[in-house]
Amino acid sequence: MELLWPGLLILQMFCFINGYPNGAPSGACEDMLPRHSGVLPQPSPAPYTILTNARVFQPGKPITVTIVGPKYRGVLLEARIGGGLNAVGTWQRPPPDTKFLQCAHNPRGAVTHSNTNLKGNSTVYSWIPPNCEGPVYFMATVAQQRTVFWVNIRSMDLTRGKTGGLDLAVGASAGMAEGKPLLPLVICFLILNILA
Repeated sequence: MELLWPGLLILQMFCFINGYPNGAPSGACEDMLPRHSGVLPQPSPAPYTILTNARVFQPGKPITVTIVGPKYRGVLLEARIGGGLNAVGTWQRPPPDTKFLQCAHNPRGAVTHSNTNLKGNSTVYSWIPPNCEGPVYFMATVAQQRTVFWVNIRSMDLTRGKTGGLDLAVGASAGMAEGKPLLPLVICFLILNILA
């Protein structure tokens, strides 16, 4: 029994050193590295894409963000401006199996995993833009497991729009999965108005 306690203590320390099953540490906010001891990011292109529901943002108007690709267990997601390293804006209520992570003195500056349950294409994040000029983009680190993860996955840039302007969506439907705007729909609308 006396040998059991030191063994359990060593095992617990080993688990703590080798991964963060309850979320990324705040030290990962800038470089997006998960701090998995002895493990490097995957050198291959990430099998994930960050999609947003709009290419244009307005301060205070929520933007929906989805990470599309194979199911994943770990995530660190934040928004940035230009070439900066600080997380900007605030995230709304995190989806199941995720939580807020304080970055750049903002208690809701990023979202990370709260456990290693699988997350996937149906996991939707909601972000509130700050009053800034932009462009804004999203950065993510996504881990399929402790030893298989990709860093610096970047979305397309979002530009600041005018209040009341027309936003072109970038979503997960087949016609827009590659970031194509709703151009065919706009053309049909214009043709119908000309013929009328």
